[in-house]
Amino acid sequence: MRKFMVVLDDSRECLNAMRFAAMRAARTKGGVTVLSIIPPEEFNHWIGVGDIMREEQRERIEAHFQVFAKWMRDKQGVDPELVIREGEPVAEIIAQIADDPDVGVLVLGASDDRKGPGPLVSQLTRTAGSLPIPITIVPGDLSKERLEMIT
Repeated sequence: MRKFMVVLDDSRECLNAMRFAAMRAARTKGGVTVLSIIPPEEFNHWIGVGDIMREEQRERIEAHFQVFAKWMRDKQGVDPELVIREGEPVAEIIAQIADDPDVGVLVLGASDDRKGPGPLVSQLTRTAGSLPIPITIVPGDLSKERLEMIT
């Protein structure tokens, strides 16, 4: 089964990327992998404090994921999987693609900010030619109706 991998973060554009991945998966009988990455610099504290912060971050990610997962199951008939990795975001995205041969498309949301599409989109498009899968970049300001038409 081909899976669409989408990155779960706190950005506004993440919502459209999630919607797109779920709709495409539903229409192509594929799956969705939701990847969330905990950056290493968030835990540069004493070991005990860092462990507590890491666990709180995981709980927050899982709660956030459950909101998207419920929508995907109820509205699209897709049961997504959650993968949480720790490290540098671009390196962890590439590592997850390498670790899961069923991932066929990386879906990213692009910011509608005038400063650029966002750090992940900027960094990953620079290396897009060497990735083993295509990247789909979903505009953050695309309406729900337009997304439905496109998918």
